[in-house]
Parts: sequence; structure tokens; C-alpha cells
Amino acid sequence: MSTHSPAWPLAASAFNWTPDLIRAETTATDLAVAIVSGGTAHLIEVELGQLWRSFPAPSDAEAESLRDALSAAGGSVSIVGASIDDWATPSRRRSDDERYAFLLPQLRAAHRLGATGIRLPIGQAGRALLERVLPVLHDLDLVLFEEAQGPQSPASGAHHDAYETIARFDDPHLRLLIDISMLMPSLPVSYLTTMRASSLPTAFVDRLENEWRDPAVTAAAVALLRAGEVPPDVHTMFMNLLVRFGRSDAAELRDVLPLVGAAHLKFWDLDDADGRVSEPIRDFATDLRTAGFSGSLTSEWGGHEWLDDDATDMTRRHLELVRSALTV
Repeated sequence: MSTHSPAWPLAASAFNWTPDLIRAETTATDLAVAIVSGGTAHLIEVELGQLWRSFPAPSDAEAESLRDALSAAGGSVSIVGASIDDWATPSRRRSDDERYAFLLPQLRAAHRLGATGIRLPIGQAGRALLERVLPVLHDLDLVLFEEAQGPQSPASGAHHDAYETIARFDDPHLRLLIDISMLMPSLPVSYLTTMRASSLPTAFVDRLENEWRDPAVTAAAVALLRAGEVPPDVHTMFMNLLVRFGRSDAAELRDVLPLVGAAHLKFWDLDDADGRVSEPIRDFATDLRTAGFSGSLTSEWGGHEWLDDDATDMTRRHLELVRSALTV
């Protein structure tokens, strides 16, 4: 007999509509409201850097206006994508005080938006800034989510300390956000099709298709890059192999799941004939249930980098797939 998963809040990321923003046929705030009013999702993630030219210090009025418009449409903001520009100029890194000053108005904006918290890349803030920001997070009742994705698994030497830092703070206002691009059993069909149509060596693309879970494929990708054998027209896409795609098993995350407060259900396309989209969702959800997870799950589409599909259609179809995958 089948049962349904806990009623985890399902959200849609406004990042999915990035191509629409680039076309500039509507404003970012109007687009955010349309996601809700059109019925795609009632809970949305937004990116501060996409919303207002006043970033990183939007006014209270700007944030409250969007909050009220979303509320009138029956929606709200879950997590706000924030950022820290670590460089004041190409040659001068921001001081600790400047990094804090850059982030502080973003926290205020997230609070005014009524968000649960803000999101930063895992490890970017660093322990010193986290210590300084945590009292503000407590005052504003916000969570700072550090996002891990692609190859940034707990076993990654480059990110081990960042996971440990979150664990040592042991503070509910500092949580992990896991992006399931970390758990890709195989590469997206549309990605492989594009790569096969390029002038990349056929043998290498064969390895991408048939041996993705073998870490040696990454070494082969780096070798091609260093040899200058990556065609310019797919260079940006190629870099996904190194920075956005992961090959971990869900089991590798079990020790850190008590620290996870939210998740991105990253998808690239919707070709799920062999479960390459739905299987990671099911596996991850099984462990989330065991860990007592109660955060939000957000549909985030990364494939608009190489696909021209309609973002609204893709997001709605993905959320339908998610709901099905969460039923066990």
C-alpha cells in the first residue's frame, strides 16, 4: 500500500525564469508575482541580485511592496538568494568589515520580504563572518542556508571544513541547503545530445554517457580542458562537468542530514525514462524522512543554459514529477 511523504513545502525558484529576465520583457518583480498568480507555485525563492538595481541594499519599501504583491496573489518568499562580492576592485579584496556591510542590507531585505532565510554558497562566508552575522540572524529570525551542490559533497576535501564549521556552531539559524545536483546517477540526455553534436572527441562523450559515475571521467575532462581541446561553443557547458554536476550517492549525505534545513531539487531536463531525474529525488527523500527533515524543497531548473523550453511549463511539469516521486 502506498503512502504519501510528509507535507514538505514545495517551492519554485525564480532563477528558472532567468532567460525571461534577460529578454527584459517584464520586470523581475512582476515575473515573481506571475509565478504565484499563474498557479505555478505559492512559495518561491528569489534572487536579490535579479530583483532590483538597488542591490545589495534595496529599500524597505521595495521589499515590502513585493511581499505585499505576493501575499495578495496568495504567495510568499521562502529563501532569498544573497551574495557576497568579495572583491571591491579586481585587485583589492574586501575587508571583513566591508563583507559584513555588503551582506547586512540583504538580511534586512530578506526579513522585509518575509523570507525564512537567505542562501549563500557553502564556505563563502567563513567562520569570522558567521560569528558576526549570527546575532543579526537571531534578531531577524532568519536562517542562513549554506548551499552545497555538484561536487561539493561532505567527502570533498575542499569543503570538509565548511561542513564542520556548520556542525560546530550547532545553531538552528545556520543550516545546510543540499542541491541534488550532487546526486546525479547519469548526465542529462539533452546535455549529452548537445555535447555529442559538438567537436568533442566521440570517445570522451561516450565516457560521459556510460561512465559518469567513474571519478576518472573528471580527470579526463580536466585533461581536455588543459589541452585546449574544448570547443569554444560548448566551453561554458563543459565547465558544468567540473562545477555543477555531482556523482555522490544519497548515503554519503546521511551524516549531515540533521544539519539540512532546505533542499534544491535541481533538474536539467525532464527526460526521466530511466529514472535519472526522479531516482535522486526518491533516494534523497527517503533519507530526509528518516532524519526528520521539515524544510522546503525547491524546483530549480539549470538546463535553461542550453534549452529554449518555456520556464513555466518546465517548472510545472517538474513539480508534478516531484510530487509523484515523493509518493512511496
